[in-house]
Amino acid sequence: MTAFQREPHAMARVDIVTGVAFEEFVAAFERAAPPFDRATVQQILAAGGSWDDVRAAVAKNAPNELMVYAKIDATELLGVAGHRTQAIEYLVGNHVIAETMFRHDPKALLYAPLRMLVYSDSDGNAIFTMDRPSNAFGSLGIAEVTKVGHGLDRKVVNLLRVIGLDAEQAFA
Repeated sequence: MTAFQREPHAMARVDIVTGVAFEEFVAAFERAAPPFDRATVQQILAAGGSWDDVRAAVAKNAPNELMVYAKIDATELLGVAGHRTQAIEYLVGNHVIAETMFRHDPKALLYAPLRMLVYSDSDGNAIFTMDRPSNAFGSLGIAEVTKVGHGLDRKVVNLLRVIGLDAEQAFA
């Protein structure tokens, strides 16, 4: 017999109208959250390195504590259907931070890395949107994981501050 559990939970989506041209915002975002350096981590693993080695590599890779694990350019994909809205989806995170939640509940990986979307408005400016991390991780009902979720709210606010946006109120 298969057992299952269903847990409804609420999310809070944050939408930030940036007033910054889409291409300019995307370039700044990708500078602030560089791509995950998979090769370095694979070298550490192949050499029998430690978690401390991974932590050091992550700190170097992600100067603003977050990095891009994946990028999906929906502009290209959906443009064929006639859509003119530019849109890029990102999976952004930090596996050192994710580990601090995973140790309490593997379901934390449902929400890590964070899913972020940048799309253009009718004027060609970027809109940044994502579900607030504290809500997602708080839904697991584990105080330690919820605390990390709140920390991720602050890390996203900081990332956006590096880009030039004040997003403090959006994540309050």
